[in-house]
Amino acid sequence: MSERRTVKFYQADVFTDTVFGGNPVAVVPDAGDLDGWEMQKIAREMNLSETVFVLPPTDPSAEYRLRFFTPVREIPFAGHPVIGAFYVLAHLGVLRLQEPVTRIHQETSVGVFPLEMTVRDGHVRQIMMNQPKPEFIGMVEPLRDLFEVAKAISVPKTQITGTGLPVEVVSTGFPVMIVPVRTLTAVSKASPNIGLLNSVCEQHKAQGLMLFTTVTVEERSTVHTRMFASPVGVLEDPATGSASGALGAYLVKHGVVDVGPTTEIICEQGYEIDRPSRLTVHVHSDDDEIQYVTVGGRAVMVIEGSVTF
Repeated sequence: MSERRTVKFYQADVFTDTVFGGNPVAVVPDAGDLDGWEMQKIAREMNLSETVFVLPPTDPSAEYRLRFFTPVREIPFAGHPVIGAFYVLAHLGVLRLQEPVTRIHQETSVGVFPLEMTVRDGHVRQIMMNQPKPEFIGMVEPLRDLFEVAKAISVPKTQITGTGLPVEVVSTGFPVMIVPVRTLTAVSKASPNIGLLNSVCEQHKAQGLMLFTTVTVEERSTVHTRMFASPVGVLEDPATGSASGALGAYLVKHGVVDVGPTTEIICEQGYEIDRPSRLTVHVHSDDDEIQYVTVGGRAVMVIEGSVTF
């Protein structure tokens, strides 16, 4: 009989400063001895939108390597698990924090990217991570396809077409279909038809769908969003860093926000599932061309435990 093993894990709520808000993520900070099958089993047991595993880097330019798993599959990149992973590492005293900013390079399957941790009085106040350069994969046309998109999320088609903005698939490491909607009520009442949503996403090479409106609950927010990611096993995500980065690039490209060298966008998400979240997106441009996107926010520790198998 093989010897039983125990692995420590931590759970943090990300894109919030309040416990039970934001997006929960399970973090396994010492995953070097786990294989992919074991990681997937642990992620299934956690049953959160993602579980992140911290490993030694294979690229010498990085300090850590991260792998991301939903309950059903590994994905190349995710936003809130990055914030959660480094918040947990800082909380455990693994990282050597320097004030006012600690810079770290993380390795993922889509490349090595820097992140910056704002540190004050020895504590991490905010983490901002670079994402891959935005890729605009394609518009959703013609009207027949827009009707299918509207049906997939139970939103009247005129709510989408009335914005005058396109439905477009954008990626900053995770391809997502961006769907503009006119009113907050329409966003709040949206309900995914999983079979149709998965079909629409597959047809347009997206891994999920984010709908947004510029009508917000909080006065300081720029957009109100919801994220349906059933193609990767997540019905609705409370706060999605990767999709918010893609949305930020979309908003700048189409002039929905006032654009400068660094455009700040505040996304509110998760209100409809009682997990209010706040994500900060910075879109960095040069000569009217987007160069890179950073996404970040705060986090709080919630659970400490172990898995024995």
